[in-house]
Amino acid sequence: MRRLLSLIVLTSVLVLPVSFQAQRKVNRSKKPTMATLATQRGVETITAAQLRDYVSFIASDELEGRDTPSRGLDTAAKFLATNLSRWGLKPAGDNGTYFQNIALRRSLADAGQTSVQLNGVPLNSGEDYIPLASSGDATGELLFVGNGWLIKSKNIDAYHGMNARGKIVVIFAPLDALPRGISRSDLTGKPNEDWMIPSQYAKQQGAAGIIWVPNFQYLANWDRYRRRLTETGSLVVEKFQPETVAQIPSIVVSPRIANQIFAGEQHNATTLFERAYGDGNSSEPFALSSNKQVSISIKGKREQLNTQNVLAVFEGSDPVLKNEYVALGAHYDHVGVGNAVNGDAIYNGADDDASGTTTLLAIAEALAKAKTRPKRSVLFVWHTGEEKGLWGSRYFTEYPTVPLDRIVTQINLDMIGRSKQAGDTTARNRSLSAPNEIYVIGSKMMSSELGALSEAVNREYLNLTYNYQYDDPADPNRFFFRSDHYNYARKGIPIIFFFDGEHEDYHRPGDSADKLDYQKMEQVARTVYMTLWEVANLPVRPKVDKQLTDQLAR
Repeated sequence: MRRLLSLIVLTSVLVLPVSFQAQRKVNRSKKPTMATLATQRGVETITAAQLRDYVSFIASDELEGRDTPSRGLDTAAKFLATNLSRWGLKPAGDNGTYFQNIALRRSLADAGQTSVQLNGVPLNSGEDYIPLASSGDATGELLFVGNGWLIKSKNIDAYHGMNARGKIVVIFAPLDALPRGISRSDLTGKPNEDWMIPSQYAKQQGAAGIIWVPNFQYLANWDRYRRRLTETGSLVVEKFQPETVAQIPSIVVSPRIANQIFAGEQHNATTLFERAYGDGNSSEPFALSSNKQVSISIKGKREQLNTQNVLAVFEGSDPVLKNEYVALGAHYDHVGVGNAVNGDAIYNGADDDASGTTTLLAIAEALAKAKTRPKRSVLFVWHTGEEKGLWGSRYFTEYPTVPLDRIVTQINLDMIGRSKQAGDTTARNRSLSAPNEIYVIGSKMMSSELGALSEAVNREYLNLTYNYQYDDPADPNRFFFRSDHYNYARKGIPIIFFFDGEHEDYHRPGDSADKLDYQKMEQVARTVYMTLWEVANLPVRPKVDKQLTDQLAR
């Protein structure tokens, strides 16, 4: 018995140090938990109260809905830049500033110096027609050219067999919109060679002017379009649409004038309208009676304006990897002042997208206060003009202020502050995400590694419900195309888009700061913060192992 006890004691003495050493070795190599990393990285500085404070300013009435361009949007830009400077983030805009300036051109028709006659009878501007802001004079016979398009892949040629030189063409289409039954994926080949939009094709065919016969939607909003074209004007980014030498004077006509134009012809206006906007078939082109003439004289006005992206860099710690970037983006514009609803005409855009704008600001502040730095640099871009057609993100990706090929991932936050509450049966809130839920789009479309990393961070940290309902190229809502991440994806940069879903206050005055779920915003912000850290610390950038489908790339 004693010999057995001695043997047990001796064995214990020999084994315990080995086990202890093995345990110490395991502990040294054990990966820190996500909670431990969160503490080290200072994620707790991102709070619901902080986000509420920032949103309360960005989405306040004083900023007047942050239209592009506007005084309110410029004020928001200065607010962002001031805080970035306080926290020590480096300017990444033009000439050592936080701003990337974007030149705009506003065009509008001068109704007082515009005249149109049909067979010598003057027409009334604003009632019979709306002039487009394309200066010029045209007098000529009329040629009907259907939808006006050239699309070789679909054997569509609006001018087939017809000579349009010196004539005024009549087009049944809502100002260069795609014909019914045609998608952008059908526009294959070279633009202006294999396919051409109606206004450009008319110019190429030598037409002297254009008469547009609009669809029902345009007619229903006739007064709004009239004000925009003759009072407010239409805006373009100068570098996207440089001024052309030759312009074609163009007007949009009312149904009454359209009926007069086609009176006595082989096809009346009603028949042609039904073909163009009903089943999508377009009639063969034909010349109208030679005794019908239209004279158009339009005087357009041009105004130069400016807007800006806001950009900053938080420099990484690794001497090599700091030359690469994890990009975070949100759009800080909204739609401005519009039609009053219940006496309120300011469209504050608290969810769309003050929620994303302020989350980026909170993340920048957290990085600035963290005890350590991520290995890669973090690029912050607050995009302007998203509501106008993704202007800011397109401009940045075409005229980048940092090398685009060094951006390893782009994370986009657009509408992340609303939640569907229990018992909410409002139809327009049916797709709104729950308090612990967020839609994730695009994380797996280009990089399997990025998608897996995104899920792992969430699972190991706060474990939000990631809803992939809209992570589909065939999504009828086309959410993948409708926010700023799209322009980064087009350049081959893998993206993640966080989105809470559409709701009853989308693009309405009711999108106000008091309706946001700030606790949800905190959870999403912290999760995005941890995700960017993990991407920034990867030894190798996320591999792009999937190509965007033609539908997405277009």
